[in-house]
Amino acid sequence: MSLRVRVIILLWLTLPLAVFAQGGEQLYSQYCAACHGSEGNGGVGVPLALPAFQKTVDDEFLIKTIRYGRPGRVMPSFSYLKPDQIKAIVTFIRGFVPVKAPVYDSKPVMGNAPHGKKLYGEHCAACHGHQGDGGHGTGVTFSRPRDLPIIAPSISNPGFLASASDQLIKAALMEGREGTPMMSYLKQGLSEQDVNDVVAYVRSFEKQAKKPEYDLHKEPLTLVYDSPHDLAKTVANVQRAAVGKNFRVIRVQTLEDGLFKKGDDNQKQVIVYFCNFQLLNQALTVDPRVGLFLPCRVTIIENQGKVKLYAINPKRLSGLFNNNELDKLCGGMFDTYTEILEESTL
Repeated sequence: MSLRVRVIILLWLTLPLAVFAQGGEQLYSQYCAACHGSEGNGGVGVPLALPAFQKTVDDEFLIKTIRYGRPGRVMPSFSYLKPDQIKAIVTFIRGFVPVKAPVYDSKPVMGNAPHGKKLYGEHCAACHGHQGDGGHGTGVTFSRPRDLPIIAPSISNPGFLASASDQLIKAALMEGREGTPMMSYLKQGLSEQDVNDVVAYVRSFEKQAKKPEYDLHKEPLTLVYDSPHDLAKTVANVQRAAVGKNFRVIRVQTLEDGLFKKGDDNQKQVIVYFCNFQLLNQALTVDPRVGLFLPCRVTIIENQGKVKLYAINPKRLSGLFNNNELDKLCGGMFDTYTEILEESTL
């Protein structure tokens, strides 16, 4: 057997070991730290190092949360990770604080859901929303209100309901979340039966699962329009249409600006940048990651005498972020882009 063949066989044998040898810290850094912080202090994602959080969530909740994610609520599903990889991440997360993980049984909590709905409206809805949709914005970033250390999670989310047992929800209500606005229900004067009733109502959210209004992944990546005008007039039309929609034109430049010496860049490829700063602030509040495709821009290209306009499709990009609130905003941005492109090509 040649040396080359031996090396190839050795690589094939050791590669799986290298993959499975990933420890929890490395996996957490790869999949979780960007949102939850390298030390679990939160960011776009909620903080995982809160002692009050870790004291009331069992390992099963963390495992299922990683597995299912939070559909439409920023956190994606990591269903492709292997069970031992997920367990390694959970073990690493447990190392953030010296708190013993609770163990819950699967026994359902029996309560009066109608009465729980009334109590929920009085004690929970202000933060978690009347339909359990959670607070607006994400995590502990600037998008949260200044008087809140974190954004209240969505407790009607199918990922949450699939991950949280009745006993876990009950424990969270009875003990509260020290370091957040959520106080113990018992300290607020409610009885254990009241808590059971609220748990029953929260569990009833499972029957109200929402379906997306449209399939974001089937949306085209770009919006493309043909212009009947020459390049200069089309560029001017885009600027005028953007201003007409309450946008401010930031700059107009060639697509290759900065890549070549002045004059060597292609003068028949132009980008118009424009922004509505109120819309920009609203978008960043909903999800800071939207800054990846803002400010707005339209690219105009002349090729063989034909002029085309190109713009990113906000609906398609929103589909990458798993945020229902952002989907609605990007739906409005899609309408605005379409109006600007249509008006520019009349």
